[in-house]
Amino acid sequence: MLEHLNSQTENPARVVILGAKGFVGATTHAQLKQAGVPVLALGRQDLDLLADGAGAKLAGLLKSEDSLLVISAQAPVKDNVMLENNIRMMSAVCEALSEVTPAHVVYVSSDAVYADSPGPLSETSCAQPDSLHGIMHLAREVMLKNAYEGPLGLIRPTLIYGVNDPHNGYGPNRFRRFAAEGQEIVLFGEGEERRDHVLVDDVAQLIVGMLTHKSQGVLNAATGVVTSFKDIAKMVVAHFENPPVISGSPRVGTMPHDGYRPFDPVATIAAFPGFTYVTLVDGIAQAHKDMMEKS
Repeated sequence: MLEHLNSQTENPARVVILGAKGFVGATTHAQLKQAGVPVLALGRQDLDLLADGAGAKLAGLLKSEDSLLVISAQAPVKDNVMLENNIRMMSAVCEALSEVTPAHVVYVSSDAVYADSPGPLSETSCAQPDSLHGIMHLAREVMLKNAYEGPLGLIRPTLIYGVNDPHNGYGPNRFRRFAAEGQEIVLFGEGEERRDHVLVDDVAQLIVGMLTHKSQGVLNAATGVVTSFKDIAKMVVAHFENPPVISGSPRVGTMPHDGYRPFDPVATIAAFPGFTYVTLVDGIAQAHKDMMEKS
């Protein structure tokens, strides 16, 4: 659960973003800029957290009045090398925090830290990941807690979608790209898995809310609505004049999360009463519109 140290929104003196050029980072940067918040946007070309001296370089850029937003990661984590790299990156951040203590830190984690549950997951659910990706995020959360004694906010998004996603992950982003290319959309099994998907703009809006409220604690970014991948594919192709074929395929192995991973969004409502998640139907329509405007 979140605790707001600012009862009313108050722009930070400056937000330093690590991972500012990425999917979530760029969207958050744009929203902070629109809100008039000063930002130091750092991408890998500005600060490579795997390079020698990265911690000292970051410490030289940080000020005590800053809010630090940590998004930078190699994701999704697929092997031990990526896991080790992500730990090294956070080690550099922690080294900087040992030299300079900013006013606030927000870390963009993942719902992958949670163990599977037959019921809706919440911020108090057991954090016991069984994937390298989840292990990475949980380890980085613990590293920050040990390195930083100030207010630390953790946001754990579920599956994020939007037009600029670079990962082409199974779901709305890949389906939209396949449809645009006229390719057949092949589902895992019959696409019966039900998952929660959140629009990147909503994740960014929640991050901005945490920064302007100087929030500490944990918040999930999940709508509370689960939808099958087959239904998502149908939503996507409905926007195309010549929709591609949607077909199933023999499933290899077991379904991730037993095919069902719901969330309880009550903490989001409690923390930000005026916030409403964009529905999947509207979010897919927005992503399609954004894609067409870019083409």
